[in-house]
Amino acid sequence: MATFDTELVGKIGSMALIDREDCMIDYTRVARLSRELRPGYIWVSSGATEIGRLDYLSRNGKELSDEQAKTDYAAQGQAILMQTYRQFIDPKWSVRQVLVEHQHFNDEKKSEHLKSLLLRCRDQNAIPIVNYNDAVSNEENRRLEILALAHERTRVFECVDNDETAARIACLVRARVLLILTSVFGIYAEPDNPSTLIPRISGKDAYELLENIESLKKCCVGSSRAGANGARAKLEYVKEAAAQGTTVYIASAAYSISEILSERAPSTKICIG
Repeated sequence: MATFDTELVGKIGSMALIDREDCMIDYTRVARLSRELRPGYIWVSSGATEIGRLDYLSRNGKELSDEQAKTDYAAQGQAILMQTYRQFIDPKWSVRQVLVEHQHFNDEKKSEHLKSLLLRCRDQNAIPIVNYNDAVSNEENRRLEILALAHERTRVFECVDNDETAARIACLVRARVLLILTSVFGIYAEPDNPSTLIPRISGKDAYELLENIESLKKCCVGSSRAGANGARAKLEYVKEAAAQGTTVYIASAAYSISEILSERAPSTKICIG
């Protein structure tokens, strides 16, 4: 019987956070989700770069055009993102920002330090909001560091995609549930066809579960936005967490956390058993 140290690791993607029609944060969605967050939950939130871009555009009437734009947008958006979560999370809980980079998952001592920080949040009535530290991460340097690590070890975690970050954290803290919120209902057998939603991927043990995940990856192509990883990548990222006994839900951010976990909302559930 698997034992768990954390109740839930959740992740929301950039596209699920933004109201495209009004070019701003979807405050209704963020408020609804934030009110469900509590100690024992670790929340991985994308969106800082896109929020920063929209904020800069609204204040200046134009976008940045230089190669450092992503860095500048991320730095601007992080402040807004954290302010928004703090506004809507129950005031009796503390909120802590945790910015991570690939080395926090590729170095054993840094991983243990991060794990200890996240588990202390639960015991101290705090909710950690995690994001990749784009504001100080140089893409070229990161690529060289990842390449160097690949010569030294068989597995290297990049974690620029917050789906991977959430999955690695779920493994690190042994989460009971890993929840990946996106702009679609889950994993589809046919891309862009919600009627082909796969409601459950399971196996009698970890080995069979991993085999079934691998077979489904073959039909998963496409992504919600240019430059993003799609369903295939999500399935790859969550494999290790699912194999350790974590129950994984891939679902739409249009639904509440409670609706998804009680299985009253459509989703793809990945589990042993």
